[in-house]
Amino acid sequence: MSSSVVVPFRRGPAALRAPALVAGASRAAWLSADGEVETLAPADAARLLTDNKKPLVCHLPVTARRLKIDPFPALDVLELFAFALPARFCPPTPRGLAQALGLSVPQTLEDCPGTLLAAARALLARLSDDGGARRSDAVPIALVMHRAGWSWGPAVLGALGVDPEDQRLTAPAAALSVWLRLGEWAEHAPEPPPGHIGVEPIEARARLNQLLGQGAEARPQQGDYASALTAAFGPREREGEPNAVLAEAGTGVGKTLGYIAPASLWAEKNQGAVWLSTYTRNLQHQIDDELDRLYPDPVEKARRVVLRKGRENYLCLLNFEEAVRSMGARPRDAIALGLMARWAGRSRDGDMMGGDFPSWLAELAGRARTVNLTDRRGECVYSACPHYHKCFIERSVRRARRARLVVANHALVLVEAARAGDDGRVPTRVVFDEGHHLFDAADSAFSSDLTGQETAELRRWLLGAEARSSRARGLKRRIEDLIAGDEKAMAAIDALQVAARALPGEGWPARVAEGQPHGVAEKFLALVRQQVRARSEDRGGALECETGQPVAGLLEAAADLDKQLERIVLPLGVLRVALRARLDDEAAELDSNTRLRIEAMARAIERRGEDALKSWQGMLRALRAGTPKEFVDWLSIERIDGRDFDLGMHRHWVDPMLPFSKIVAERAHGIAVTSATLTDGSGDMEADWKAAEARSGARHLAKPAIRAAVPSPFDYQSLTRVFIVTDVQKDDMAQIAAAYRELFLASGGGALGLFTAISRLREAHKRLAQPIEAAGLPLYAQHVDGMDVATLVDILRAEGNACLLGTDAVRDGVDVPGRALRLIVFDRVPWPRPDLLHKARRAEFGQRTYDDMITRLRLKQAFGRLVRRADDIGVFVLLDRAMPSRLFGAFPPGVEPKRLGLAEAVAETKAFLNPAP
Repeated sequence: MSSSVVVPFRRGPAALRAPALVAGASRAAWLSADGEVETLAPADAARLLTDNKKPLVCHLPVTARRLKIDPFPALDVLELFAFALPARFCPPTPRGLAQALGLSVPQTLEDCPGTLLAAARALLARLSDDGGARRSDAVPIALVMHRAGWSWGPAVLGALGVDPEDQRLTAPAAALSVWLRLGEWAEHAPEPPPGHIGVEPIEARARLNQLLGQGAEARPQQGDYASALTAAFGPREREGEPNAVLAEAGTGVGKTLGYIAPASLWAEKNQGAVWLSTYTRNLQHQIDDELDRLYPDPVEKARRVVLRKGRENYLCLLNFEEAVRSMGARPRDAIALGLMARWAGRSRDGDMMGGDFPSWLAELAGRARTVNLTDRRGECVYSACPHYHKCFIERSVRRARRARLVVANHALVLVEAARAGDDGRVPTRVVFDEGHHLFDAADSAFSSDLTGQETAELRRWLLGAEARSSRARGLKRRIEDLIAGDEKAMAAIDALQVAARALPGEGWPARVAEGQPHGVAEKFLALVRQQVRARSEDRGGALECETGQPVAGLLEAAADLDKQLERIVLPLGVLRVALRARLDDEAAELDSNTRLRIEAMARAIERRGEDALKSWQGMLRALRAGTPKEFVDWLSIERIDGRDFDLGMHRHWVDPMLPFSKIVAERAHGIAVTSATLTDGSGDMEADWKAAEARSGARHLAKPAIRAAVPSPFDYQSLTRVFIVTDVQKDDMAQIAAAYRELFLASGGGALGLFTAISRLREAHKRLAQPIEAAGLPLYAQHVDGMDVATLVDILRAEGNACLLGTDAVRDGVDVPGRALRLIVFDRVPWPRPDLLHKARRAEFGQRTYDDMITRLRLKQAFGRLVRRADDIGVFVLLDRAMPSRLFGAFPPGVEPKRLGLAEAVAETKAFLNPAP
């Protein structure tokens, strides 16, 4: 069935005339070119596409997925937004477009197609009115895209004052050569080492008051917090004994400005850098925004503050140039590359993973011509690159050397400390915000994976492109000019070319699965697969088993692979020695760029090649000799949607904070680890702090860490409710979905539904789509809509009354103040997954006590998403009657979880969130 209503639109001679289509979770709205809006079933909307010209849509991949059809010819308004307003933020929904463009915000699904039409007209009008756009790269880039068949080409060129039918017009050859239009970074003399003058508590409070400004709300807890953190900025007394502070600050204290105050003072006093590290990109950008208070002048801020990420996060200009040059074979690539050129020319720093690059653009234009243009495989040629002096990565590295505050993520800080950075320096003063994630970050940074994907990546790093078209540059291509004339080094390169071919090549997954491996590495993987299949239970997720009692032939295959890896390690060592020898032998002749390039290549060989290979060799030998007690080894098959995508052997530290304390903490002079959920809520304060010391690495330090706890100023007892539903069977998805439905309807949206398994999420989505959308509430889902978590959270924040379904891990990226998030529903108690790694850690850290701690912290983090401001209210619901009371410590003092039936929970949720006037 469908319904229709005529919507009037102001028309003009230059008005855009096109139908518009918006697909919801269970129905679609179609606006005809004559102004009639119809509400249709997805199948009926799909049939209209065969008889009509290209409709306006918002996010074509999601639209097609919701209609259950392949992508179709359309005018995606998001593409137009990316072209007209590059490097600008916009949630990828009609409502998000309206908010970004200052248009009337649609209230119903039926309003949304008209919003797309209004947004398209507004964007074209901006291009038409912007004389700067016509004088910049807009016209030549649009011409290239138009010639490639871009649907928006005629309209965009028309708005820019160009006749798209004029065959005399040709796009300049350099239209997409954005690298020609970027400025160069400048080299500076090395910065002197910082001083060691401490920060007094009274100074930190004064700086905090300065940051807050006159008339700011008094928050004594924030001053106490800033004062406590000054201990991390005192001069170190002994080598290897940093001044460490563990600081828990409840939500609402104002942690960010609280640690910016002492950090900025220390940086100014000592002319050095403080690294502010986070786990999520949302917080990185929140810190960046808060630093506007410290540096209101954008020019000074650009000099004093830098957002720093790993090399794999930034657009590689050489990769982009090679993609542009290969367009002849794939002309439609010009559309994606044109949008990339528009973005790159206006990006603040070229960061494609959380910077000003809209993540939805990769979904629209394809990963191959967007995010895959980063240096994901460590193939940089450094100063041999023609774009070296314009490189986004090198610019960021150099800015970080001179900055006073470096905003980074935990992974980069750990890597910089472990590898002495790109310039041999390590961060000496670090604030780790979101400190509850530090354990997981260290676990990832110090682990080792001998898998098919990792070994195949190493082969590509060594050999470069082989059978298929690829931008991959092998090691020989990257360094042969640096070792020219060195016969021993050239012989080592030749030996590598032979030895690396024993690593898994193109098509290895099929050969291993079919029992037809090529080479010693694939043979080892095939036997790993045999053992895992034989000894693990298939529950739809990853399969794993212990390494003990290996199947016949596995030990022999491991020994053969060990020998083959040695044939790679030895020539890599020869190359590293040759490169470092040249630095010494030609010290007087080498220019600085060549010297830096040689140093970088020597480090890359050591890190990417030798270190990884030696770790793998140790793992292989442990299959016979036994795993050292500080590690846990296991075999696994990783799966997505029931399909194998990788397999191999893994090694993790039982306690990853051991290497963290030695490699990161002990090299620093001062560290602060802070979070709103640093301590457990077991009821034993001393035990809770000891658990925090274990998960932060402080227990391994010779000098005890200072403990500081500042409570939240929020009145959680009056602002929140916690319900545990007792009459829903948690394993009956019909009952679970019904509970989500009624609770979402009771809250009127603004809801986050968390699930402990992807399969449960998808089953619930099938049952929720129709009734939730029929109530006028937008519904989105991770693993269903095909958008990344950050984009989905942006949508939840922008929509106001949306409902979002996600896995338990989604809670980490959610920072949604106000009524846009007022209800969180958890399907089950989020116990830790009982895998082999958890089994080892459980034995190390206290058996059931460890299980309870992990679970309480997860609940605590999820609950903490509800109230972000003093006027927020929220309800937290757990659909698991088995929730034990010993986990109630996850909730703030005064918040008493209430056990009740679903009907009562629904009524109380509605009454609390939407009280009668």
